Amino acid sequence: MKLDTLKYGFDHTTMPVDPLAGYWAPEVQADLIRQDWALSEVRSRLDLAAWQGFTADLPRDPYVNRRWKRMSWLALDDAGGVQELGPCPMAQGGAFNDAESMADRLRYYEPLAPAFLERADVKAFVRAWARLWDIQPDEPILMQITGQRGEGHIDPLQGQGIHADGCQALSILVLERRNVLGADSRLYADKTGSRELGVATLAPGDILHLRDDRVFHSVDPLAQLDPAAPFERFIIIINSRFVDDFQNRILRRHFPQAVLYRG
Repeated sequence: MKLDTLKYGFDHTTMPVDPLAGYWAPEVQADLIRQDWALSEVRSRLDLAAWQGFTADLPRDPYVNRRWKRMSWLALDDAGGVQELGPCPMAQGGAFNDAESMADRLRYYEPLAPAFLERADVKAFVRAWARLWDIQPDEPILMQITGQRGEGHIDPLQGQGIHADGCQALSILVLERRNVLGADSRLYADKTGSRELGVATLAPGDILHLRDDRVFHSVDPLAQLDPAAPFERFIIIINSRFVDDFQNRILRRHFPQAVLYRG
C-alpha cells in the first residue's frame, strides 16, 4: 500500500477557540483506531524553517557513527503545561533494539536547546501530541532531534532493522530532507517483515504516528540524490508510555514521581 495521499482536513477560515482542538485532522485519530498508524503533517502548525535551524549545532552521537543527536525528557504538569524533567539516559533493552552499539546499555545525550523547548510552537506541538495519545500529567515523554549528514550510503537505523521502540505512543516527524535518495519509511505487522502495511517517503513537515506496541517499522538506506553534494536528513522522534522494562527502571530511578506504564 502506498501512502501517497495525505488527508489534512483543516479549515483555516474558522479556527476553534481551543487551538489544540483542531491541531490534528479527524482522520488521524480515526486511522490510529482503525489500523494502528496514521500519516499527517504539521508544517501548517509550526515554523518549520525555525525548527530546522536547531539541527545545526547537534552533537555527534557518541554511540553511533555518522549520526547527530540531542534529546530531552518532558512531561505535562497538572495545568497542561510542558515541563522539562531533567537528565535521564535512554535505555533500550535487547528485545527492542538489535544494534550492538545501542541495546542493553545506558546512552547519555546532550539535552535539546532551551531556545527550542521555550518556543510556543514547540510547546503547542508537545501538548497536542500528548492529547492525541491521551498522555497524562507526569508521564515521561522523550523528544529527540536526530539525523545524518554527509556522503555515501548510510543505514539510518545503524543495524536496528525492522524494530519497535519499546513504547505505546510513537511519532516521527521529518525536519529536513535535503539531497536524499531513499530513506523510505516502512511499516510491518511483525518483526520478520512478512507482511508490509505501508511505505512512505516523508517530506519535511510530514509526521508518522505509530502504536509502537502493535506496528513495527524500518527505514531504507539513504544516499545522495546528487553525488556532487552532501545529504542531510533530520527527524524528531517523540514517544511515551514505555513498555520496555529496562527503560522504565531507569525512568523510576531518575524521576520517582513519574507515572509509568504498568502492563
